[in-house]
Formats: sequence, C-alpha cells, structure tokens
Amino acid sequence: MDINRRDLFKLAGVAALTAAVGQLNVAHAAPKVPKLNAAPVVGSRNVTGTKFSGTAAKVFFTPKIDAPHLIKLYNMVNGEIFGRVGIKLHTGEPHGPNILPRDMVRAFQAQIPNSNIIETNTLYGGARYTTEGHRETLLTNGWDFCDVDIMDADGGVDFPVNGGKHLQTVTMGKNLANYDSVVVLTHFKGHAMGGFGGSLKNIAIGMASGHVGKVQVHGYNKTEMPPPGDYWFDGESMPLKEHFMERMADSGKATCDHFGKRIVFINVMRRMSVDCDCAGTSAAEPTCADVGILASTDILAIDQVCCDFVYTATDTKDLRERIESRAGLHQLQAMAELKMGNPQYELIPVD
Repeated sequence: MDINRRDLFKLAGVAALTAAVGQLNVAHAAPKVPKLNAAPVVGSRNVTGTKFSGTAAKVFFTPKIDAPHLIKLYNMVNGEIFGRVGIKLHTGEPHGPNILPRDMVRAFQAQIPNSNIIETNTLYGGARYTTEGHRETLLTNGWDFCDVDIMDADGGVDFPVNGGKHLQTVTMGKNLANYDSVVVLTHFKGHAMGGFGGSLKNIAIGMASGHVGKVQVHGYNKTEMPPPGDYWFDGESMPLKEHFMERMADSGKATCDHFGKRIVFINVMRRMSVDCDCAGTSAAEPTCADVGILASTDILAIDQVCCDFVYTATDTKDLRERIESRAGLHQLQAMAELKMGNPQYELIPVD
C-alpha cells in the first residue's frame, strides 16, 4: 500500500528518505514500515516488506524521540530484565553538544526499578581518565539524578571471550559483575576509530575498564597513556579498520554471553555527528536529520537497522564517508560471524 511523500517523511523521521513503503502483517504494530536499502555488508539482510526464509529479529522503531516513546519501546523488549539493572550509556565529555538529553534519560531511568547508570573511565587522557575527574564531568553534564557507577573505580574483572577472533578474555569494570541485567542505551552516531558507534561500541569499549580492558580491545601497544586527539589514526600504536572491528566484536560478545537474555539494546538516532560523544565540544556539527528510536533484544539486528537507515537517507554523505573510511561496517560482519545475533530483521513501527 502506497503512502504519500509527506507521510513517509513523518514515519521515518529522515527528511531525505525516499524509499518505498512495505506492508507488515504484525497485529501489535502499525501496518506500514519504511523499506530500507541495506548497507553494503556481507552477511546481513534487510527483510522489511520482503519475503524471507527462517527467523528474523524484531526491531521496534518510532520516529518520535522523547521519554514516553523511549519508555514504550523499552517495555516491548524488557521481558527478561530483572534484579539490579545497569543502564549503560555514554555520559560524554564536558559540555558535549550531542549527548542524550538528560531529562529524557531521567524519566526513563525512573521507570526501571533498582536501576542506575553504569560507566567506565577512558583509555585516553582527558576529563574522564581518572575516577575523580570522571565524577566532576558527570556533574557538569547533568548526570546527577541517579547513582552513576564508575565500574572500574576499584579495578576490573576478566570476562571470557568464547570463540573470539583475537581475544580470549576482556577486563571489564569490576562492578559489572554486580548487575543482574543491563539496558544498553546508545546514542547512535559516527566514531573516529569505529566508523560508527552503535550498541556494539557502547558495550565493547564502554564496559571495558579504562586502563586495562580498553587497552586490550584497542590492541594499544605502548606503555604511555595515549593523549586526547587523533592517536587512533596511528596504525603503529594499535590496529585499525577490520582488525579493530573484530576486537570490538570479541569484547561485545563477552558481555552478551555473560548476560544472555538479560541484556537489551536501544539506539537513539539523533544529532548524528561523524564524531563520538568522546569528542566533546570539538565534535563536528551533525549534517543529517534525526531518525528516531529503535529497540531490540538483538545487538546485530539493531546496529544493522541503524546502518540501513544511514544508507537509505540522502543527507548522510558525511556519516557514510566516516563509516567507510574506517571499515566500520565490518562490525556487522564480525558480529554475524561470531553468531552474536540474527542478520535478518523485521522493522516494526510503533506509534
């Protein structure tokens, strides 16, 4: 069933989205979904509006970026979440212009019993390199409405990587082992080293302890602390491109295996700079429109959908160039090869 151009823009939340619309027969979803162009990566396939064999991961989507819709999508994927819940998000460098709205996260966190924000210190020198500096930055950025557990404040704990490509263990923030469940709340955007930062980046780097685990994930081979700035472009100090994406997948798998069904993923596609929130005030101004919020129990599917949105829109040239220049789509390939999720997905719109 066709819809007009104005309705499609309203549904997808991307002003330049011109794809056709398919029909999805799901009782609890709206009958229309945007049909996305698949990002050029082997092993992943968009099944929205098309026939497919086998199973597909469910990814819920709304173009409305606000607390009520964030909570609504979470309630569609939280069936296995219980006990002490850590909300993993990127709290950002001081005064970062693109980090998730604090009021929205505050309302969201208030709806999750026995929950708090979880973070780790950074590998690079800067405001969040030490726990003391990190806590000051949290106050600066308005993360003062609930406890924020800097999980590596007292060291790390080794998580096994089962069948990893490069890593056998990853040292996570010590306190991560104290949580029963994790909600991965991600600001989807570009990333200076990963090409894009989605759910995988949020847990693969964001869960690892700052001064041990992040060294392992990055493969950083120097003894001195890396400075802020463009150290990640130095191929001598750490591996880049496909190798780095595989190390991220290894690390992400360790966390996913540990929590099993007790981990869910929410990606917020707003203010999508080519730079991560770790760039702070130096982050490039976004050049593409906001898209919306997505939620899933499948880490591969949700990051794939976000990349498909990027490759469907016509105003994402800068973000696509950032992804491709870093071989960022290899994140998806590596997750598929490690069987971290389903490469086929259904995109289910939510009013």
